[in-house]
Amino acid sequence: MAFRAVGLFFGAEMTMPTKRATLPPGLIVRTGKFVWNTMWHTMMSQMAPRNQSGAYVRPQSAFRNREVSPEPGRYFLIVGMSCPWAHRTLVTRVLKGLEEAIATITVYPSTDEGRWLFDTDQELPFAACRSLPEFYSQCEQGYSGRATVPVLWDSKTGRIVNNESAEIIEILNEGFDEVSSGPDLYPEALRETIDALNERIYETVNNGVYRCGFAQTQEAYNQAVTALFDTLDTVDNQLASQRYLCGERLTLADVRLFTTLIRFDVAYHGIFKCDRNRIADYPNLSGYLREIYQMPGIAQTCDIDAVKRDYYGNLFPINPGGIIPVGPGWEKLKAPHNRENL
Repeated sequence: MAFRAVGLFFGAEMTMPTKRATLPPGLIVRTGKFVWNTMWHTMMSQMAPRNQSGAYVRPQSAFRNREVSPEPGRYFLIVGMSCPWAHRTLVTRVLKGLEEAIATITVYPSTDEGRWLFDTDQELPFAACRSLPEFYSQCEQGYSGRATVPVLWDSKTGRIVNNESAEIIEILNEGFDEVSSGPDLYPEALRETIDALNERIYETVNNGVYRCGFAQTQEAYNQAVTALFDTLDTVDNQLASQRYLCGERLTLADVRLFTTLIRFDVAYHGIFKCDRNRIADYPNLSGYLREIYQMPGIAQTCDIDAVKRDYYGNLFPINPGGIIPVGPGWEKLKAPHNRENL
């Protein structure tokens, strides 16, 4: 009877054979759960390092140089279109008017290999590499650390300048003034406010959605999801009376929040269990998201197909079937945002 109930739970009635002895149904279920849980924790520990409480701990980036020379064509951004951290750099590049000065190179995650691969249809400005780890080793002999995006690469020296997204967007904002046509997104007068916002939003939202999705205990998930929605509630209230996070002008704080918000309803709400609310349920956050999406050039940095494919298709431990859901899309982001009067 118990075995039949398990079968019904999974959508198909299962009956016990009558002509030969079998293992007790309860033992089969318990054994299956034990094997899967053991494999799941093993795979998760490789994909998402955790602390003793089961909370996800993001590794630090390895390349942290901030010195650049504003020479058009010298620097390249290596990005994955699904990655929110890489997306920050693409949005900043557009807002600063650096599309002609800094070219991009795209990579995509391999489901089977668990690493970023170069798109073979593009011409590479360095010795041919199939994967991002190969590129890292080519730039830094003996390097054996994580190969992540985004990467700011110097074609003149053949070296990686930086692979920390928070620093790359500051470099793009400050280091290319001679070839930039965009506004200052990190003004001196607002830096203390921007830094304080970034600290909370990074911990609870940007990285917070990953702390929800990669949590390996209920306690770790509960803490992460509570902090996530506490911050979203607070920001939504603030945006009721001000246009952007720091008031009247767009800053890097908005860039950093935007790339998480735009992925929220199509990915994090489902696969990362961030399902208390959607961004669409927040009256101010949703309008704020639409406004930034509708700024010139920003929609062209957004690839919903890549987001759905890579989150649902590549994170095997949390979506082993690899089934990609149908919706929602980003069509509603084109609706009026009505934030002009704030």
